[in-house]
Amino acid sequence: MSTVQSASPRRIVVVGNGMVGARFAEEVARLDPDGERVHVTVVGAEHHRAYNRVLLSGVVAGEYTPDQISLPMPDTPGVNVRLGVAATGLDTAERRVDLDDGTHLTYDELVLATGARAAFPPITGVTAPDGRPGEGVTALRDLADCERLLALARPGAPVVVLGGGVLGLEAARGLVGRGARVCVVESSPWIMRRQIDQDAARTLARCYEDLGVSVHSWRVASRWIPGTGLELDDGRVLPGDALVVTAGVRGNTELATGAGIEVEHGVVVDDCLATSDSRVHAIGDCAQHPGGGAGLVQPGWEQASVLARRLTGQAPQARYTGARPLTRLKAEGIELTAFGLVQEEDLGPETETVTVSDPHGRRYAKLAVRRERVVGAVLLGFPQAAANLSQLYDTGAPVPADRLALLQGLPVAPQEDPQAAPALVCRCNAVSREDIEQAWLDGARTRETIAERTRATTGCGGCVRDVNALLAGMEGGRSAEPVG
Repeated sequence: MSTVQSASPRRIVVVGNGMVGARFAEEVARLDPDGERVHVTVVGAEHHRAYNRVLLSGVVAGEYTPDQISLPMPDTPGVNVRLGVAATGLDTAERRVDLDDGTHLTYDELVLATGARAAFPPITGVTAPDGRPGEGVTALRDLADCERLLALARPGAPVVVLGGGVLGLEAARGLVGRGARVCVVESSPWIMRRQIDQDAARTLARCYEDLGVSVHSWRVASRWIPGTGLELDDGRVLPGDALVVTAGVRGNTELATGAGIEVEHGVVVDDCLATSDSRVHAIGDCAQHPGGGAGLVQPGWEQASVLARRLTGQAPQARYTGARPLTRLKAEGIELTAFGLVQEEDLGPETETVTVSDPHGRRYAKLAVRRERVVGAVLLGFPQAAANLSQLYDTGAPVPADRLALLQGLPVAPQEDPQAAPALVCRCNAVSREDIEQAWLDGARTRETIAERTRATTGCGGCVRDVNALLAGMEGGRSAEPVG
């Protein structure tokens, strides 16, 4: 009687131990816990274990410690993580990755999860001759940046944030919480130009001014004067002991470029997340997919899940088809959610809009509906409406007839749609209300245990309020009662 000897596990090398590379390794460990199908080696240039970069502004604010934003490290025989080691070269013919410690790794499949780095604009004083941040200048991309910023931004000292996008505004709120005097400079006509419309931005700027943050939109910086501040194009100088640059990122594509793999602004990938070399894949901020997703947590983690299922053979047919981004501004005291089409030039004549503007109350809401479906919304100071509308957006369910009541967070009779997808509570991890209710029935009674069972609240942190509300309701006996 003959026996068939199983083949040795295929070798997967992951370059990058950030949020997406670490999630890929975690997914592989879940799908192949004994390492029978694949063996994964992750190399990361940082000496820290992987951590949630989205919550770095919370570290600045003092809401989290570095340990509290650490991500799980797989403890399985099929996954090996090497910290403090960077890839220096890639030979696709030999299927070999060269490392800066003089060693190399060979692979059957390579995953590029190299992420992105801060883009420093060509402004005098912002960068030193060697390309590093200038005196008093820092980005906010990693824990080292956090440490540098906290050393520069002493309580009572002036700090300038260059860039009025989501990261810049979250950094500004965190710095105010640390006692700094903060100015935000944005070169676009309004802050969060990509996510919200001008009326919403005007009200949002007032929210920040109430906190003591001075917002300067439609202004271009001309030079950084260390120890003095940031000079603007109109000649004004904003005082600053520190300059925080949050003016965009550039994908880390050098490894792919050097190996002759197709690169545009990112490493070009298809729905299988394969590059122009079919044995090399790219996910996260370094990847360029036609459906977008770079710079966002949920698409990066979805890419990691899709690729893990493909490379372990659990779901060879899995595909990544693109992102449906939703933005939540994580700033204490400010509730802002935005998604979909919100700019007037994108809406078109066939789109219905409902707008509520309350500048005095620092509230603004805009709902865009097309063919009875939500296609976009901006919600500042309307948390209940944000929860309801984001679920309608995710599920594709028909919009209730009373649009205004929906914006106000009032009870409305929903239109039933049996084809609608489950409503998501945590978009970053694709956790539905039903998943949380099941975890509750299985004994998870706190947000921490819910997070352990489902991963809810471990992404951008924007769903913490919703999860807490669900738990309160279930503990109060209003839903998810045990059966039998």
